[in-house]
Amino acid sequence: MKTLTYDEVVRRIAALRGTEPRIVVSGNSATPMTMLHALTESREACRVLQINGRYDFSGHPGVLCETPFVGPGMRHSPRLDYLPMRLSLVPRLFDTVRPPDAVLVHTSVPRDGKVSLGIEVNILPAAIERVRARGGLVMAQLNRQMPYTCGAGEIPIDSIDVALEVDEPLLSPTTEAADDMAQVIGERVARFAEDGSTLQLGIGLIPALAAGHMAERRGLRVWSEMISDGVMELEGAGALDPNVPVCTSFLAGSAELYRWADRNERLRMLRTETVNDPARIAAHPRMLSVNGALQVDLFAQANASYVGGKIYSGLGGQPDFVSGALHSAGGHALVALRSWHDKSDVSTIVPVLSDPVTSFQHSAIVSEHGCAELFGRSQRAQAELIIGGVADPRARPELVEAAARLGLGT
Repeated sequence: MKTLTYDEVVRRIAALRGTEPRIVVSGNSATPMTMLHALTESREACRVLQINGRYDFSGHPGVLCETPFVGPGMRHSPRLDYLPMRLSLVPRLFDTVRPPDAVLVHTSVPRDGKVSLGIEVNILPAAIERVRARGGLVMAQLNRQMPYTCGAGEIPIDSIDVALEVDEPLLSPTTEAADDMAQVIGERVARFAEDGSTLQLGIGLIPALAAGHMAERRGLRVWSEMISDGVMELEGAGALDPNVPVCTSFLAGSAELYRWADRNERLRMLRTETVNDPARIAAHPRMLSVNGALQVDLFAQANASYVGGKIYSGLGGQPDFVSGALHSAGGHALVALRSWHDKSDVSTIVPVLSDPVTSFQHSAIVSEHGCAELFGRSQRAQAELIIGGVADPRARPELVEAAARLGLGT
């Protein structure tokens, strides 16, 4: 590993072969902002493959943004190439139709001959392996504020070609206000957790609040694509099984969470193709998968990806964990959402989704009004439970009429 200045990094990236080299980049809260400045400064054209990235590419029309999960940095890019696929399958891209030419990762500083991918492991180990096999370039943004986490994200420094040292705070997701409605939904979700359950808590306020309502449980385990502060708080409350490591692929939360993660032997950072493997998920008894949605229809299909016909995020790990949890002994796959979208003043429970489906066949749908337990119910019974137990009262008359038109009426 050779440490370079910023200007030297710019020249090294500019020297990448090809008119549009593909560069896999750390995403989510580990987006390496300084190195991405160097990237966009050095090249007029390239392909950036990144998950839920935060760097704003809208002013760089030569950058083709490839992603299976659209983040705010790519959402308004003039060249967005959305890849509709389960997150568990993304590493296969590197051996098939989208081989990378370079990898740009955000890591800790070296320790005992290694650096750590810190809060974002995800698809990166697979990308690094493939780039090295192809003779490509592996670049690292070494950050003194990146925690050293243990597991699949520990990378020998000999696997990194060039590095740039920085000292900058990590990104944290915007914290949404926890109102009474969200608290009610979180409490309803938490009722599905038993002592000894294994948790997957998706992104957002409601999964975090649900974790807060599980503090009195004991022997909980965590096998989750991502974790946030709620898992750290469960650890502090003594709710987690002390003999089982917390397993995840990336972190998104507060600076306190990142400090907790640093050199924490209880935390094991694993690869996406391990954590998101539906068969591995199903092997955990009493798997409780908690995810959000933008809309749910009367056929119990969830849309968590599109807004107004345009891609907003992506499939992510939701279909992986829904499938895995449903096959777990005693498992549940929950979708939790507010029944009404105040900003647009519309129901989030609709007759039939007009946008592509993200996931389906959930155990239950939860809102502030109640819970529709769906497993083993007929189509008509499912629709009746969703209307009567989940939908906002303002939307129920119209939904009843729609159910009759769709052949779902009683």
